[in-house]
Amino acid sequence: MQKNTSTKLIIIFFFTLVISTKMNANESDFIMTNAKIYTVNEQQPWAEALVVEDGKIIFVGNNQDALQYQNKNTLIKDMQEKMILPGFHDIHIHPVHGGVTSLQCNLVDIREISILLSKIESCVADKVIGEWVVGGGWSIDIFSPESLPDKKLLDTITNNIPISLKSSDGHSLWVNSKALEIAGLNLKTTDPKNGKIERYITSDEPSGLLHEDSAMMLVMKHQPKLTSEDLIDGLRYAQNLFHSYGITGVQDAILKLDPGDPYYGLEAYNFLESRDELNLHVITALFWKNGQALKPQLERFIETRKQQSGSDLIHATSIKIWQDGVIETYTAAMLEAYSDRDDNYRGELQNSPEDLNAAVAALDAEGFQIHFHAIGDRAIKIAFDSLENAIYYNGIRDSRHHISHIEVFQEEDIIRFKKLNVIANFQPLWGIRDEYITKHTHPKIGSERSQWLYPIGSVHRTGATIGFGSDWYVTSANPFEGIEAAVTRLEPNGLTTIPLGENEAIDLATAIKAYTLNGAYVNFLEHKVGSIEINKQADFIVLNQNLFNIPLSEINETKVLETYFNGQLVYKK
Repeated sequence: MQKNTSTKLIIIFFFTLVISTKMNANESDFIMTNAKIYTVNEQQPWAEALVVEDGKIIFVGNNQDALQYQNKNTLIKDMQEKMILPGFHDIHIHPVHGGVTSLQCNLVDIREISILLSKIESCVADKVIGEWVVGGGWSIDIFSPESLPDKKLLDTITNNIPISLKSSDGHSLWVNSKALEIAGLNLKTTDPKNGKIERYITSDEPSGLLHEDSAMMLVMKHQPKLTSEDLIDGLRYAQNLFHSYGITGVQDAILKLDPGDPYYGLEAYNFLESRDELNLHVITALFWKNGQALKPQLERFIETRKQQSGSDLIHATSIKIWQDGVIETYTAAMLEAYSDRDDNYRGELQNSPEDLNAAVAALDAEGFQIHFHAIGDRAIKIAFDSLENAIYYNGIRDSRHHISHIEVFQEEDIIRFKKLNVIANFQPLWGIRDEYITKHTHPKIGSERSQWLYPIGSVHRTGATIGFGSDWYVTSANPFEGIEAAVTRLEPNGLTTIPLGENEAIDLATAIKAYTLNGAYVNFLEHKVGSIEINKQADFIVLNQNLFNIPLSEINETKVLETYFNGQLVYKK
């Protein structure tokens, strides 16, 4: 997981503009004419008109033929040459978690430490003794590798109110002394398995920075439990944001089944669906607890999948396995040692190859899709090995397993996506040469390994399937920013000028497909959505400009004017 770019929405203003439920429900049958419709259908790439009836697309073609479907109740919409695309599908995103964090002490997009501390101080001002300050979104790349976040910075704000702030990448927790005291963490506390407690060089005293879930939960389990209202409000916020970006389908990349943190989201999804407020296709990636017994987890996953089988929109068919951490904190699992250390350290696998093989084979045999987190080249290789092992024991099936993040590769592993029919789940906004890469990645892995950072173009040229996700709130949920980064390998808004890697950019049509039809394919929904075709659900978006007629550097400026879900207008700018 990585970096933050722009969300730039003021919450109060945002809620006045964005539509949370269906608008104009009586407008169920309509014809759109004079449009530039990019269908993402290879048999009919472009059209100028479409017809919607009862939530379905019943015609795609020219204006004259479309008007043959007109009756006295049909609404005719002249689109005045505006571009129409299928709704986007983000296959690695955290809707409930991101929404909840956005409504807490929100530190997203802050690029100066002084401003960061000022924001935290304002969050503390609203609290009284005994309450917690909880939030997140701070980015590690605004700190130097030699001066990481420290409890002393937070203690200058308050040492009476506990502060607990998750990093933008979700792999670190920054806390003050009061939070450490409540959690009982001190110089005698040992690191938990698969986690790390940062300590001062001159002692074993915790410095206030915790890495990876097992260490972070040592503090987070003491935080006030989120209420059902907190989670529902977070999901509503997220859905509104997604619709403003044209997102109509997601794979929630971590869904925990036990309450206690914002990843516990199934209750919120079901609540909105029960009230006819959920206008998203949702696949949940149920969280695999590393180091815990296989059988009880598998039984619980099967029961949850069965529970959701009656839902129209929410399906619990994917399993999230966290196989390593991130390079920036030395928790990514590498085949060779980190370049800037002299202790031959190469990071740790969250699951041993043996344990992973057993888990993946069992999950695959039960028909689950596996959604891996793998950053380092060792983690990626071991993930591929486990899938190859599952094929050996279970045979080939339509599994659509995918590996997300996939930052550092051994060149020989790139072909394995195609060979094993595994989907490459990239976060295109990470494939840029920003300070996260230049300050915190290149020095740790060296120039040779840095040649293979997020090799989207190389993977695409093998013929493998590529899908895109944002990992919001880690990075912006705006697909247009991701598409621009994918086709330029530059950070939007001219913030970088040198592309990351050689020949790793892809063409615009491929990038759009990765965010639409391929995303739907990952979620087993390509028969229903992902392209604009006859008999598919009417999920599509209207844009203010044609992506194919503008400079690549202006793609990120694109605005969604309208978003339709199941033929209903759910967002209007």
